[in-house]
Formats: sequence, C-alpha cells, structure tokens
Amino acid sequence: MFRFITRRPFWVNLLVAIALGLLLIFLFFQILSRITKHGDHLTVPNVLNKKTTEAIQLLEKQGFEVKIQDSVYVETATRGIVLKQLPDANATVKINRTVFLTVNRVMPPLVEMPDLIGLSLRNALDELERRHLKLEDTIYRPDFMKGSVIEQQYRGVQILENAKIQWGSKITLVVGKGLGDEQMIVPSLIGLTYTAAKQQLDDMDIILGTIITEGRVTDTANSFVVKQNPPRFDEYDIPSFIKSGQVIDIWISKENISLEEDSSVVETPKPPKKTNK
Repeated sequence: MFRFITRRPFWVNLLVAIALGLLLIFLFFQILSRITKHGDHLTVPNVLNKKTTEAIQLLEKQGFEVKIQDSVYVETATRGIVLKQLPDANATVKINRTVFLTVNRVMPPLVEMPDLIGLSLRNALDELERRHLKLEDTIYRPDFMKGSVIEQQYRGVQILENAKIQWGSKITLVVGKGLGDEQMIVPSLIGLTYTAAKQQLDDMDIILGTIITEGRVTDTANSFVVKQNPPRFDEYDIPSFIKSGQVIDIWISKENISLEEDSSVVETPKPPKKTNK
C-alpha cells in the first residue's frame, strides 16, 4: 500500500490529502449542524395574558424551554396569568431557546400593618396607600385627640403594628372627634363583669383606660370590677362628673364584691348619740 502511494506523483498525493481534509471538515460541520440543529428557527408564540400552566404547555409543545423569571402581584390583573415574556411574541429564535416568563401571583403577598395611631386621617390614608392597604370605614368617637387616629381595626378587631395581612386588605380607622360638651355623672361599675362594664362605657362614649388586676385573673371577660377611678362619688359623697371621650380606669378581680364593700364610696361617719346625765 505504501509502495502504491510512493509510486504516484507528489502533487497527486497532495490533492488526495486536501480532498480528504475537506471531506472530513464537511462531515464534521454536517454532524455538528444536526446536533445543534443549526439553521432551525422558531417563532415565539404570544402567551401574554394566558394562564401560566397553559403558556408553559404551549411553549414546550413548540420546542422551547420555559423558565419563570419572576412572580409579582398586580392587583388590577387576573391572578395566575403571564404578564411579560422574553423573547417577545413573534420573535424568531433558535430551537430549544429558553423563554422567560413573568407571572402574576395567584395569592396576594403579605404586608405589615403600619402604626397609624396619632396620625391625622389624611396622613393615615397616605400610609395605607403606601402599604397597599385600603380604607374600609371611618368611625368617629369622642376623644381628646380630635382629628387623629385613636384605633385601627381589621375585620372588626383591633390590629397591632407589624401584624401580617394580605395586600389589599381593608382597614377601619377610629378617629377622635373631641370631648363632649355635656357633663354626666360617672357611672358605677363596681360589681359588674368586665364585659358589662365595657359595654356600659361604650354606650356612654367613655373610654376604658388602664385595667389593673387584683390577684390572679384567668378569665378577664367574666372577672368583676372591684374599683374604679374616678369613682361615682367623691370622699364627701358628692357625685363625680365626666364628659364623653374621657377615661375611666378599673381594677378587676375574679371575686365579686357587694355594693356595700364599694371602696369608691366613702360613708360619712354618723355623730355619736347624746346621753342624758
């Protein structure tokens, strides 16, 4: 075989070597093209506003890889749909190209409840908007903090700062409307349960202030009021007066006491009887 090669002129061998080299190069690129599918292109379909699962199935069926690039929440858009795609719709790309999707979340994210106590109503509304929360209702209650938020409620219950609630939740604001002009006699809460005393104060637009426990109290709602400040009567047995929006502090205990034991009522000692000598 080597003798056959050496017998041919050099230029013939050179041409054969060049031809073999070109053939190998051609075969290499043909194989590479088949592996990489060079020259095969696809048009990216429009999946905007489609449900995420539907969009993924459509893209994969047409030969695309799919990746969820981001998950955001747009309140005005339908939940669970595609908001953005990359490459854009109708773009021509190579086969097996990855399409990145930005989708709208199915569930709203959680946000922290801000502290609105003491803010003016206008500032409180601005803060709610910044936290993506809404105003459900405004309740005006007698209080010396006129025009300011004195309580914040969620679903009828007081909600504290930093509590986690859903984006778009509705908040009720209780706003002070100043003290009432009319004076009324301080109600007697002694002997009432905490629940009954609280209800009576609410009916009179009087604010329940500090709650002090005497002894161990495990059931606040059914505990009893044993003392109050201000009392119904002063030390001279003269009725005390209060305005709506003012505060009454109470002491509670699991044991009830009779009205005769009311420490807020001070009886005036009777003078000793005179005796005839």
